[in-house]
Amino acid sequence: MTYGDIAAQAGHPYAARQVGGLAHFGPTELPWHRVVNCFGDCASGYYGGKEGHKKALEVEGFKVVNYRIVGFSERRWRPQA
Repeated sequence: MTYGDIAAQAGHPYAARQVGGLAHFGPTELPWHRVVNCFGDCASGYYGGKEGHKKALEVEGFKVVNYRIVGFSERRWRPQA
């Protein structure tokens, strides 16, 4: 998912930056490594920076090239409303 996807699911479609703030400074036990920007790019604010984010995604089987998930549009999760 993207930060914007989560914001929209929460009923605040323009709150992507606030979701990013939660991701980078909120509860670490949540799977924030699965959240990327709208292009499928890794976040520099992730623990360990973009490299840390890339490694966390690769552990789960994502292919990441130049800090972008390969085939992101096909893998992007969008739950039914």
